[in-house]
Amino acid sequence: MIEVPVADGGEGTVDALVAAHHGERIELTVNGPLGDPVTAVYGLIEGGRSAVVELASASGLPLLPKERRDPRVTTTYGFGQVLEAARRRGIRTLVAGIGGSATNDGGAGMGQALGFRLLDARGDDLPPGGAALARLARIDASGVDPGWRKVRVRVACDVTNPLCGPEGATAVYGPQKGATPEMIDELDRALAHFADVVARDLRKEVRDVPGAGAAGGTGAGLLAFLDAELVRGASLIVEASGLDRALPGARLVVTGEGRVDRQTAYGKGPSEVMRRAGAAGVPVVLIAGSLGEGWETLGAPVVPLEGDPDELLARPAEHLERAASRVAQEMLA
Repeated sequence: MIEVPVADGGEGTVDALVAAHHGERIELTVNGPLGDPVTAVYGLIEGGRSAVVELASASGLPLLPKERRDPRVTTTYGFGQVLEAARRRGIRTLVAGIGGSATNDGGAGMGQALGFRLLDARGDDLPPGGAALARLARIDASGVDPGWRKVRVRVACDVTNPLCGPEGATAVYGPQKGATPEMIDELDRALAHFADVVARDLRKEVRDVPGAGAAGGTGAGLLAFLDAELVRGASLIVEASGLDRALPGARLVVTGEGRVDRQTAYGKGPSEVMRRAGAAGVPVVLIAGSLGEGWETLGAPVVPLEGDPDELLARPAEHLERAASRVAQEMLA
């Protein structure tokens, strides 16, 4: 049996790729979404030539209780600190997962941590948060380490939202980060202004790029500040995990998800595993913690875990092992 860890760009991305490559997991203290110190993580893989980072560990929504969530002031500065720490290790490629953000600052804080100065009309640095972008007058890139020009940045991005507008970062994802209707209008206008200044000063058009609205606009910030490439998350992570190398000669692939439903087929990790295994002619079975609407449309056998939900959550490894054993016996008999 060969195990290949799989993720789709959110929490767990670092652990999945470090495990797949027998890499090194590195913890560091950075600024959290509101400036409080938090312990973030990144991974070194491929002998230290590549790094994998995840925004959630530094600037993620779970780091803040609901009563402290305010997308006008939360920042991606800590995520930028993680990126800079990884670059200083001499990497040449970087894989970034940006799911689960608590922020709506267009990646501005990240840019500031990388050495970009975001200045107001008086020449003062902007404070943290998306609301301050309304006062952005100029972006000064002179303080950025030129070593970034040698790093290829690929971003696991599973959404296609643009930066602004009714389908943009703020309107679609702002409410879960604490945005009221009034905040949504304020923040959307601030991001639109940010896009205008980026286009003028950095010569990057980010407003309407699919995925620019990911992670409160951090997709746009990565395009603007690091000339990143936005890639479908599950595809990027599954490719980096080495699944394709493990498929030749396999008789069966077993994958799964906590809840299997119609959304599973749209860019999530299991659907990418299904696609690649199918191309290699290897049958696939999905193990599901639970079934939701539309699970029948997946086009592969789905085996739900059996038992009381509380019991399944209490001992998940035991139940998964039992289900996988049953599947293998039935499919390979």
